[in-house]
Amino acid sequence: MTRFRILLTVVASAAAAPAYAASGGGGSLPSASAPQYDPAAEYRAGLDALKADDFKKAERHLARVVSAAPRDANSHYLLGLARAGGNNLKGALKAYEKAVRLDSNLVLARQNLGITYAKLGDSAKATEQLDELKRRQAACGTCAQAAQIGAAVNAVSAALGGGKQALQPVREGLLFAGAEAGDAAYIAAVSLINAGRFADAIEQLDTARQSFGPHPDVLTYLGFAHRKLGRFDVAEAYYRQALAAAPGHLGATEYFGELKVERGDIAGARAMLARLDALCSFGCAEAEELRRWIDAARPS
Repeated sequence: MTRFRILLTVVASAAAAPAYAASGGGGSLPSASAPQYDPAAEYRAGLDALKADDFKKAERHLARVVSAAPRDANSHYLLGLARAGGNNLKGALKAYEKAVRLDSNLVLARQNLGITYAKLGDSAKATEQLDELKRRQAACGTCAQAAQIGAAVNAVSAALGGGKQALQPVREGLLFAGAEAGDAAYIAAVSLINAGRFADAIEQLDTARQSFGPHPDVLTYLGFAHRKLGRFDVAEAYYRQALAAAPGHLGATEYFGELKVERGDIAGARAMLARLDALCSFGCAEAEELRRWIDAARPS
């Protein structure tokens, strides 16, 4: 079984430092010299700006996040809050719609989507969101999200009944996700993974992701936990997101290679191993572990 290695860079960036185009013409292509943003750092900056009601700054940072990590639902939701705070309701609507498409269980995004439809006069679509929230409320019963879903039902109902009521920035959920809580959730998740409690680990990792956004360490362990539950397609999506945020991430590269072995794609696993060998000039545990997986998969 793969050894579990605690990754100690949750708060620090795992991505490359920003690189800006050189002046004077010539040299690298625009695609290679454009600014490179660290999505985890931009996420925290956007979250902090939202807490301070600096909506323009928040939108600027969060737009960079969704550009670098387009499949992070939390980031699209926060971008919607930033746009709503700046009275750009149509822009907020697009962000909320994207967030709900990416994560249908993100209740706050669905709540604000329904409210925004109502604000824009589209009562039919607002009612669709209300009906979906009520369906989830009935299915939830006394589940962990019961209070949040109930509040969302009430909020969308009020928006439909009140017409032009003001859309207030949400002051709950992701906006209160602090770094200390994120660190604690991440450490708890690693312990749960070591204990083989992968579903519980995923819950903790989702909490950590609210604090740190599309951080490659968190995404890598989300991929690992889903993989151990047999959700290979979900795992691959998380590994790809981690590597998009930090192309040189050793853990994501190793685990993606292991996934390829499990799927019988030995050629793909060897490609991941070659990448690790290139990244680890003097060898590293990740390369040796993946090499062991590939060797063990050879016919005897």
